[in-house]
Amino acid sequence: MSLMGELQFFLGLQIKKGPEGTFVHQAKYTKDILRKFDKGDLKPMATPMSTQTALDADEEGEVVDQREYRGMIGSLLYLTATRPDIQFAVCLCARFQASRKLSHRQAVKRIFRYLKYTPELGLWFSSASLLSLRGYSDADFAGCRLEHKSTSGTCQFLGSSLVSWSSRKQSSVATSTTEAEYIAAASCCSQLLWMKSTLSNFGLSFRKIPLLVDSSSAISIAKNPVPHSRTKHIDVRFHFLRDHYEKGDIDLIHVETENQLADIFTKPLDLSIFAHLCGELGVCYPF
Repeated sequence: MSLMGELQFFLGLQIKKGPEGTFVHQAKYTKDILRKFDKGDLKPMATPMSTQTALDADEEGEVVDQREYRGMIGSLLYLTATRPDIQFAVCLCARFQASRKLSHRQAVKRIFRYLKYTPELGLWFSSASLLSLRGYSDADFAGCRLEHKSTSGTCQFLGSSLVSWSSRKQSSVATSTTEAEYIAAASCCSQLLWMKSTLSNFGLSFRKIPLLVDSSSAISIAKNPVPHSRTKHIDVRFHFLRDHYEKGDIDLIHVETENQLADIFTKPLDLSIFAHLCGELGVCYPF
């Protein structure tokens, strides 16, 4: 091992440390992939995906080059390490790698146009942040036009700093918005429990970790131990959410939709909401 001074650059990640915290970004990597895929002259856009975008199989569409499409998706997926603002858009486009069409390539192009507009964005980790865990979960019911499956969006904070996030198509078809929200909350709970276990190795312990959900019905299902006709069809593996609520590991809290930070991981948003959620997640420009 060699002592090379304070960490500033590692595998495409750029780190800026200061007395108030640490800023991690991939500005150089962003500019490199814009150049690599010849996207440097694109017209900038303020959001990564239009609210009117609804990608489907597009069976009549023109087939595009597989190598280029997969190369763009792979490069963008690595960029999501510090750019949660593009997580949903990239993951949505990644679903069509096996049958990519011109419409899908246009959606990827829109992401590059957004990156051209915001190449310097990154994540801010405050040194004044308290060591407390909290999570957010949300779902877009039947958001996938191919299989009518819902999309789960989750994010987890250590203090005021975003440390984990995901945007994932659910493995089964939900029959209601409540079920989709319940499944998303179970996924977030699983991640919070893993983080709790990992942090216990550093002597930190947590009880009643706040899990913020904007569905009152999903919270009621988790808090009600009596099964009834509205919950009997939900897969038993998701009911561990109720189990850990009863044990006191997590605390399910209702949050208003406009304050649901995981909303950015489930669907395209208009500029004002998108910008607000980015700020709340700690996605910002270097100070």
